[in-house]
Amino acid sequence: MDSAHQETQVEHAAEVTVECTGCKAEDAAAIFTVLRTCFASDRDADDAPRETAGAGPSVWTATFDVNQPRDTPEPTRLSAPCTVTLQGGYQAVDQLRKALLPAFVVSVAGTAAGDQEEEVSLRLESR
Repeated sequence: MDSAHQETQVEHAAEVTVECTGCKAEDAAAIFTVLRTCFASDRDADDAPRETAGAGPSVWTATFDVNQPRDTPEPTRLSAPCTVTLQGGYQAVDQLRKALLPAFVVSVAGTAAGDQEEEVSLRLESR
């Protein structure tokens, strides 16, 4: 295996995809802002979630690179509890989950384990 391929695997292992559902766009934006305080993201700060018309629930998604942690977030208010789903490597998902703890009350709602990745559903509430 060449070094470029290994680097790509390491970078991917540090990425966590986060989906926000069951909440208002403002709450999803608050969650993503907290996570951008902690980690680099594929979304710019001005790329805020917006409500869309339609019958189904809205799902907002962003990817965060936990390879180089940044600052610790402050407690953050949400208008109501929100559900977030984290998907990525075991260590990366755990690191991102722990980064949410200073900002929110975090409860694990469910998990699905794979060979090299896991999916964790969290309930976030205001701290």
